[in-house]
Amino acid sequence: MNKLIVQFIVFSLLFVGFIPSAFSGERLSVFVSIIPQKYFVQQIGKDLVNVSVLVEPGASPHTYEPKPRQMAALTNAHLYFAIGVEFEKAWLRRLSAANPQMTIVHTDKNIRKIPMTAHDHHHSDSDHHHDHDGHHHDHGGHDPHIWLSPPLVAQQARTILMALQEADPVNRSEYEANYKRFLDKLYQLDAELRSIFAEKKDMQFMVFHPSWGYFAEAYNLRQVPVEVMGRDPKARELQKLIEHARDAGIRIVFVQPQFSTRSAETVASEINGEVVFADPLAADWAANLKKVAEKFEAALR
Repeated sequence: MNKLIVQFIVFSLLFVGFIPSAFSGERLSVFVSIIPQKYFVQQIGKDLVNVSVLVEPGASPHTYEPKPRQMAALTNAHLYFAIGVEFEKAWLRRLSAANPQMTIVHTDKNIRKIPMTAHDHHHSDSDHHHDHDGHHHDHGGHDPHIWLSPPLVAQQARTILMALQEADPVNRSEYEANYKRFLDKLYQLDAELRSIFAEKKDMQFMVFHPSWGYFAEAYNLRQVPVEVMGRDPKARELQKLIEHARDAGIRIVFVQPQFSTRSAETVASEINGEVVFADPLAADWAANLKKVAEKFEAALR
């Protein structure tokens, strides 16, 4: 009998060891790749989760390398939400090796990706929907910027919900309630953006680094990138771009804070236009998306 009691106690202790810390009153430790993902996870997890971001503010998700302190913190994480940005290709395996107990969740699963293609600025066809991923990186893959389309965020939110519920089943119903409230916010934002662009179908906006392909696709707009296969355009390419902008009546070139504005400023000067910032990595995702939409709408008048 004593032997059975000892075995039961040992089994119980081992079982408890596999239970996430949320069960013991601590918050579930979660890592995400980029800042907007933190917003998504917090909308669903609220006070039940502690979310850390790997790619720090101002850094590029294309070339980021985690800091030693981040790698140390990852050893205590229960979940890692990947999104398909470029640095993950090199680092996800290493992150998993650093913490084999951590579950890596691919929030981009089942999402149709836009191929990264070259752009011909002589044409204003569907190629403008095709985004590439800049700065001398792999241009044969797909655009990772799926967090800039509310309909695609709704898909990601479902994946996040299921992962949180599986990791912390005790709080399953609370995650579900938070998720439904978040979906309501997404549907409301999507409706507002559709209203903003209702009369702008097929109109073009120019960006330096083409982060907004999925946004353009969602609201029937056309994105015209300044970059050519992830690099600044050469003189001949730049001239074609300027001619295209003049023909299309484009007067604003959008840039993001993480990249150089030199080529964008050159184009803006030649078309008597201006450079305007549009950040795809802002922390307050919903407010930022609405603000950028208003900037796009103003540029399309």
